[in-house]
Amino acid sequence: MTTAPSRDALAGRHVLLGVSGGIAAYKAASLARALLKAGATVQVVMTTAATEFVGPATFEGITARPVYTDVFDRADRIPHVRVAREADAAVFAPATANLIAKFAVGIADDMVSSVYTCLTCPMVVAPAMHTEMWEHPATQANVTTLVERGVTIVGPDSGQLAGGDEGPGRLADEEQLVGAVVAALRPAGPLTGARVVVTAGGTREPIDPVRFIGNRSSGKMGFAVAAEAARRGAVVDLVAAPTHLATPAGVTRHDVETAVQMRDAVVKLAEGADVVVKAAAVADYRPAQYHDRKIKKDQQELTSVALERNPDILTELGRSGGAKVLVGFAAETDDEERHGADKLARKGLDLIVVNRVDAADAGFNVDTNRALVLGAGGLRVEVPLTTKAALAAVICDQVERLL
Repeated sequence: MTTAPSRDALAGRHVLLGVSGGIAAYKAASLARALLKAGATVQVVMTTAATEFVGPATFEGITARPVYTDVFDRADRIPHVRVAREADAAVFAPATANLIAKFAVGIADDMVSSVYTCLTCPMVVAPAMHTEMWEHPATQANVTTLVERGVTIVGPDSGQLAGGDEGPGRLADEEQLVGAVVAALRPAGPLTGARVVVTAGGTREPIDPVRFIGNRSSGKMGFAVAAEAARRGAVVDLVAAPTHLATPAGVTRHDVETAVQMRDAVVKLAEGADVVVKAAAVADYRPAQYHDRKIKKDQQELTSVALERNPDILTELGRSGGAKVLVGFAAETDDEERHGADKLARKGLDLIVVNRVDAADAGFNVDTNRALVLGAGGLRVEVPLTTKAALAAVICDQVERLL
């Protein structure tokens, strides 16, 4: 779930919106309106190809400002330099493979790429193209170059593309993009530049190619923490068990399925991390034997499944002492404070978020939660029923305090 920025999140800010010639250009009109609703003034610049999909008059009607499509529009005012200087932040959506390549090598042969070379403000680039173009080594290398220069890349998402194709390459939704602009403009705080690792979702332990042992976790809480940490300027790696949730803006996602896969990914990413937040519901046990063919229901093997313990990732991280701040979660159904305090001490945590999962309005597969945050040194913060996004903000507040 993506949380919409507040109506005043961009109040007083001037945002440059660059639109290039992809089919997703029509979505840029809705993005312009969303930026305005967040309080920004919006200046649109377009490539000539973009005007084949959406006319400048559309954006002029939305923003009440002239749209520039050529460096020779009012050449006496040098528009590409002027609009770049006015911008507090810039977002390029959609950004085609061609535009990203121009940005990476410094080509300035149209209005949008010329403006880009003049910008000194925070920049957000939202790729949108066919899967083959996105996955091409040249495009990936160009994206890496932009990231190394401090550009925020948002998306692309997976979904339906032009011509009926499906796959990665779909423009990120407007709430993600507005959120990325808000994050880019946020003043530096304790999480700015910090390396944060978050785990989310429920692991699956396969019995055979069809069946698995799992749990009810949707991953919403972990994804909310990852999104909030990224909004605060952190460099976030999200290790996600199977889930339908979209990757939060500015977050690097690593998909895993089993507890062992999650352990391997987290231990590696935790090296040098400032913060690790273990929000995932990791299976305590896995089948001792995996059957590479589906077990027929009339076979004796399916009447019982022998189990063996999975690695305890949180305990391993607590003993290693690598991260400056280690946060765990405890999903409980009774006596939650006592169980949480015991887990906090036993696993060597700095914080633990204890939540009841036996209520209909909190816990698994809902957008709300209530929790008790406990910390070393006697910290105790009760969080009444609220959204998981709001709880994520409370957690990040406590992490910042510890940092």
